[in-house]
Amino acid sequence: MLRTRLTLGLLPLLLLFLLVCLYAVRTSQELGESVASILSRNFRSIRVVQDLRDAATQMNVALGDARSGDAAAALPRFVAGRAHFKRGLNEELLGQPGREKAERLNAVDAEFQRFTAVGDDTLRLGGLNPLEVLKRSETAFYAVNHALDALLEWDHREIVEAEARVQMRIDRTLHLLFAAMVVVVGLFFYLAWRLADSFLRPIQALTASAVALGDGDLEREVPVTSTDELGQLARAFNTMAAHLRAYRDATLAKVLRTQRTMEATLTSTPEPVFVVGRDGTQEVRNPAADQLAVLPDFANGFPPGLAGPLDDVLRSGSHYLPTDYSKVVTLRVGREERHYLPRILAIGDKLTEFKGAALILQDVTKFRLLDDAKTNLVGTVSHELKSPLTSLRMAVYLLLEQKLAGLTATQQELLETVRDEADRLLRILDNLLDLARLEGGAASLDRAPIKVANLLGELAAEARSFIEPAGLTLSLNLAPDLAGEEINVDRGRIRHVFINLLSNAAKYSPPGGVITLEAANAPLDFIRFSVSDQGEGIPPDILPHVFERFYRAPGQSKPGVGLGLAIAREIVVAHGGSIACTSEPGRGTTVQFLVPR
Repeated sequence: MLRTRLTLGLLPLLLLFLLVCLYAVRTSQELGESVASILSRNFRSIRVVQDLRDAATQMNVALGDARSGDAAAALPRFVAGRAHFKRGLNEELLGQPGREKAERLNAVDAEFQRFTAVGDDTLRLGGLNPLEVLKRSETAFYAVNHALDALLEWDHREIVEAEARVQMRIDRTLHLLFAAMVVVVGLFFYLAWRLADSFLRPIQALTASAVALGDGDLEREVPVTSTDELGQLARAFNTMAAHLRAYRDATLAKVLRTQRTMEATLTSTPEPVFVVGRDGTQEVRNPAADQLAVLPDFANGFPPGLAGPLDDVLRSGSHYLPTDYSKVVTLRVGREERHYLPRILAIGDKLTEFKGAALILQDVTKFRLLDDAKTNLVGTVSHELKSPLTSLRMAVYLLLEQKLAGLTATQQELLETVRDEADRLLRILDNLLDLARLEGGAASLDRAPIKVANLLGELAAEARSFIEPAGLTLSLNLAPDLAGEEINVDRGRIRHVFINLLSNAAKYSPPGGVITLEAANAPLDFIRFSVSDQGEGIPPDILPHVFERFYRAPGQSKPGVGLGLAIAREIVVAHGGSIACTSEPGRGTTVQFLVPR
């Protein structure tokens, strides 16, 4: 329908243009035909006048020859010229000339008759023509030429008049075309203004409504002024605005419900929750957080144990979710100390633009006390059990060494079993005591510098004593840039880490396998050590638990109590490093740890 409006609006301009074009074509045809007719007629007339003049001249020359005495030769030429003149004159007269031209032709014919009569007399007398006949002959010839000149002048005047008529017609046509052009231009601008106004007015109304919609005014509607595509667009816009209003109302109600739910959740949450903006200012606090905010530790913002991680989260947009008690923040609330494990969550993402963080303080006071009690209990029990166990173990050794008479083979075997189990139990107690001392921070490190190459060489020599008898091969890889490097570590405890990892690799490697001990440089002035085997690997669901205390994989048939990797982890952490395990089932396991220089 919009196309129809546009076509009908431009139709008058098209019709006027076609009329002007038809008039111009018709006028051009008429002018062409008129000019062609004038040129053809007058050119023929001029040619005829020239032929008549030539014929008269030929007759006059023949008369001159007759007066010279050659009348016999002059007669045929005179007769031929006269016949040619009469034929041309008759053709002009038969051509239906106008009255004025017919009079001119009749004048030429009269003069030619006189000239012919004088010529006949001249031919009859021959060389005896008197002077008076000669004068009459010349006078008649001059009269014929004069009549032909008058006829030629009339033809020329007719051409000039025809040219004037053509020029006048051209001028009139040009004036008409210029006037038509002015009318077309005026009509064009008028129609363009009318059409643009009819199109732009609803578009402007639609634009104003779209701007109002962008500003949040969903009540603005577009007036529907037609049934064409613009009217359909206006109706579609109004429908969209109505849907947006309905969606806004529904969303607002949902947001209000969500806000009330969040406020109720924060209010009822026993854990302190702080919501901070991107600049670190506290935006929202729940009642539990309000109780902490009045403490002296929060007088200048957050305590140092919270301010540092919070700044990192606000800067990087990554969550801060510690899992060990070394990150616990201790605050004195009233007359007792409370231990809180901070959980800092980044609010927002890269698509929605990072906006702030939520700080949740998980009260782990009871768990911390229980952990300390458990550690103390394990240490105390291990220490108390160690003395009687040592005595019992010594007694068994004495019995076996003295080889008492009367012991049967079964009794001897039972004593050896008791001895082995006592040794194993003593090792477990030693590991428990070491783990308790490491976790409690009571064990100090006896650091000393040692070359990395010497350390790995000593460990490889010690490990080959239990690796090669198992049918395995130990491969030592030392980065060339570490050949002369030193590292400052507690040799005894680092040895415990390596021997534990190498013994585990030997325990789970198939016969003929290769165990790789490797050292290489790592970023930030760390050295990376790793132990790799070619065993069956660790399933992905078990891998996250390998460093937990007393953890044993389900269905595990190898001996052990699950303390070796836990102790290795505590030793590495005590050195300021970190440890990790990677494994691919069927292709082996790699345990690597970082130690600062």
